[in-house]
Amino acid sequence: MAAVGLCETPGCNSNAQLQCPTCIKFGIQGSYFCSQDCFKKSWKTHKIIHSLAKGDNSDGTNGEYNPWPSYAYTGKLRPYPQSAKREVPPHIGRPDYADHPTGFPASENAAKGSGQIKVLDDEEIEGMRVACRLGREVLDEAAKACGVGVTTDEIDRIVHEACIEKECYPSPLNYHNFPKSCCTSVNEVICHGIPDMRPLQDGDLCNVDITVYHRGFHGDLNETFFVGNVPETSQKLVQVTYECLQKAIEIVKPGEKYREIGNVIQKHAQANGFSVVRSYCGHGIHRLFHTAPNVPHYAKNKAVGVMKPGHCFTIEPMINEGGWRDEQWPDHWTAVSADGTRSAQFEQTLLVTETGCDILTQRATGRPWFLDQMEKLK
Repeated sequence: MAAVGLCETPGCNSNAQLQCPTCIKFGIQGSYFCSQDCFKKSWKTHKIIHSLAKGDNSDGTNGEYNPWPSYAYTGKLRPYPQSAKREVPPHIGRPDYADHPTGFPASENAAKGSGQIKVLDDEEIEGMRVACRLGREVLDEAAKACGVGVTTDEIDRIVHEACIEKECYPSPLNYHNFPKSCCTSVNEVICHGIPDMRPLQDGDLCNVDITVYHRGFHGDLNETFFVGNVPETSQKLVQVTYECLQKAIEIVKPGEKYREIGNVIQKHAQANGFSVVRSYCGHGIHRLFHTAPNVPHYAKNKAVGVMKPGHCFTIEPMINEGGWRDEQWPDHWTAVSADGTRSAQFEQTLLVTETGCDILTQRATGRPWFLDQMEKLK
């Protein structure tokens, strides 16, 4: 029988096909061990999942685990325990922050302040095309796994293993000490959610944000997925968020001002009764994970720069059901809507061409996953 995963015992990383019988009973997916010895070594931390699964977690709370007792949550979602940091084999090429104790991206920091937007040459463009194609393949693997009862930690494991299989480094891992290989943002989480042991619930929204680093280049994208039977109000939020991205992509061409992207996005979001998050923006990307230009998604912004062939950047609007304001959990990463309402996001990496742009991270079908899911709900 072929191995189905990697052993979850920290530092082991052996091929594994043994599954925890209690996890199978509770329908918890993704717990694999290479041997009984490894299972015993991990038991103390692993059994936390079982105690959480026994409780009634239908409201998104975890029943027991609360690392910040004095924090006033804006919505129903709560943090769950996290698994150990996953390791990347040494033969995989990695960015400069990967092994830094604080995850400091020195090369990215050196480029700050100049505001100069890099024009990629043919070789760099090809490098971006490859990295973005691989990033799309990884996100598609995550999409297939996103469902009721699956933990976001399991999605992170799938992403991590898919990256390694494709000889990519998962760009978020250790970036400014981010602890996981992707971001999973559920319901009121706007962005930068940390994968943990919370099983996804029927009706959840789950955004998975993927960036891979392959042979010196980053490819960045995300999509928001339905988990089970999603309310029609949330379906509309996701639909409009995707439309905001598509309308913004339509204006990308040489000579267009970067500040116009926000005008297009906010006009469509507001027309449908939604708001645009202002704290986070799209960004230039190539050999650096985040660089010039900054691409705000709200109207009347002061973004600097005009699009030219060879520019490579992301557009990634975050649209809220309620107000646009956000706040951050005490983990210093998880951004949530200040009023606890749901949020959705879509992202593509774009290359400006002579006549318009190429969507480097587009799905092969040309359709986002939620449209397939929406058809099944009808």
